[in-house]
Amino acid sequence: MPSARELLDRVERHCRADHTATRLRQIVLADLRAAVPFDGHVFTLTDPVTRIGTSPVADLVGMRLARLPELIRLRYLTVATRWSDLLDRGTAATSLRIDTGGDPARSRVWREVLHELDVFDTATVVFGDRYGCWGFLELLRKSPRAFDPTQLTTLAALAAPITRGLRTALGRTFVAEEGELAPAGPAAVVLGPDLRMRGQTPAAAAALLRLNPPQEAMPPIPNSAYNAGAALLAAEHGVPVGPPWSRVHLGGARWLTVRADRLGTEDIAVSLAPSTLAERLDLFGRAHTLSTREAQVLGLLAAGLESPHMASDLGIPEHTANDHVKAILAKSGVRTRQELLSRALGIV
Repeated sequence: MPSARELLDRVERHCRADHTATRLRQIVLADLRAAVPFDGHVFTLTDPVTRIGTSPVADLVGMRLARLPELIRLRYLTVATRWSDLLDRGTAATSLRIDTGGDPARSRVWREVLHELDVFDTATVVFGDRYGCWGFLELLRKSPRAFDPTQLTTLAALAAPITRGLRTALGRTFVAEEGELAPAGPAAVVLGPDLRMRGQTPAAAAALLRLNPPQEAMPPIPNSAYNAGAALLAAEHGVPVGPPWSRVHLGGARWLTVRADRLGTEDIAVSLAPSTLAERLDLFGRAHTLSTREAQVLGLLAAGLESPHMASDLGIPEHTANDHVKAILAKSGVRTRQELLSRALGIV
């Protein structure tokens, strides 16, 4: 079994490598299993602004896929160990047994789902920084053995490097790939109050299937749609996580925005449409750690302004505007303004 220091060193090396977000999570989970044993896991990316889940890597200890909407709905409605609440209170990691004072029955998701799966304890780690919330990890144990404080300290120490690794991996998705995929069109599904699908638009099936991991034998409804719907329900129940929308990478330079809203008194409409330029620019800036001023400059570059006009709009000297552009190029790993805008805007 590796020591906490050895584990941290290994994870930091993984997070500095050029892994995709999915591969990084898989490697980290493999290392974690040897140091902090667990029986199941949910390692989910989140939109950095809304904190809504998008793309999971999960093994739910034998749970039937038909119960997935129920689990997601209850996870958003349960404040105990919820990733957004950990972030709000400045706690990197906690466990179900600790957060409920030793009484997991105080957690609704445990009472109604996890208890039936013989889950004894869970440990949750949140990955957030000044640029947003990039994901969370939940480890599940079926054996009657709780996560101890030493293990939670080990998990908390991993939060900072994993946060950087996930954010950097997301930034690399803005690099155009060879053989770009066709643009994604708008689609929509209708979910009931239990988040089960009631209907979809004709264009939805193909678009939704693209959002599911290809190895998953799941109905063609992505977790991002369930999560957006669950976020809407959480807000309506007075326990909000964030606005019910998220941006999801669809491959190549494509990003979709998934958004939930009420359709009548019971149903929830979830729309999936190509992310707007503003949504892409915001995500690009956060992933590449742009300052507030640098993000403003990037927006003006995307609007077609040259340095003199940017300087005038921002009320700064032209040489300062050029310095900001140079800083953006350096952080984005590109040499020219054209290449920068190609990546940020998804123009091939």
